Amino acid sequence: MRGVIRVWLACVALVLGGQGALAQTRGPVVLAAASLQESLNKAADAWAAQGHQRPVLSFAASSALARQIENGAPADLFISADEEWMDHVANAPGHAGGWLKAGTRANFLTNRLALIAPATSPVRLTIASGFPLAKALDAGAPGGRLAMGQVTSVPAGKYGKQALVALHVWPSVEARVAGAESVRAALALVARGEAPLGIVYATDALAEPKVRIVALFPATSHAPIRYPLAALTSSSSLDAEAFRRFLLSGTGKAIFRAYGFGTK
Repeated sequence: MRGVIRVWLACVALVLGGQGALAQTRGPVVLAAASLQESLNKAADAWAAQGHQRPVLSFAASSALARQIENGAPADLFISADEEWMDHVANAPGHAGGWLKAGTRANFLTNRLALIAPATSPVRLTIASGFPLAKALDAGAPGGRLAMGQVTSVPAGKYGKQALVALHVWPSVEARVAGAESVRAALALVARGEAPLGIVYATDALAEPKVRIVALFPATSHAPIRYPLAALTSSSSLDAEAFRRFLLSGTGKAIFRAYGFGTK
């Protein structure tokens, strides 16, 4: 019996040792809002250039990532495009204390909301209360759709609906919204010419040469666009906290400002 116990203990030690080695050799796993693709990849490259393991980055809508975390997806850091989905992760039912490590949450970045069109589109609009958005959707061909993130879940879609409601335009375009699974999916619809207009973050528009910004929405027309960053209780990477601090440092924030983000 003692021999069996010794073998079992040896197996446990081997497994735990293997997990520790994996945590030391791989970079932190970061689940990040889709709008951060270019900027966060640049930050990951800068981190790796300092001699660290490059972080493993996974991009999607904040809503999808939050649900992955809630379902136990192994990850070290989460960057959301709004505070509501970070709150959801913090208060996830069925997991005592939520999924966020205490003391690691910080508001990280800010952004602006933009109305975009294909780069060759002649559409010109000034965004103000009651502006003729529905008419502009028909400028190229009747029945044009407005591309934006799903308004009940994707942060950019929620911000977009808030703005259109505040500007008294939502009823005229509600039935013409092409709801996309992420802000980058909405951007792609406009870039491919499948939608004459779209609502995305200003940074998304700057990253895609096939679209142009028609106008920026007034910051007062929607809730402040804030990107919170936090470490997850599921984290096993020894480098996760150091990378989190790097992103929040002056060097890290400068990378994101170069891509059009504001920093906190």
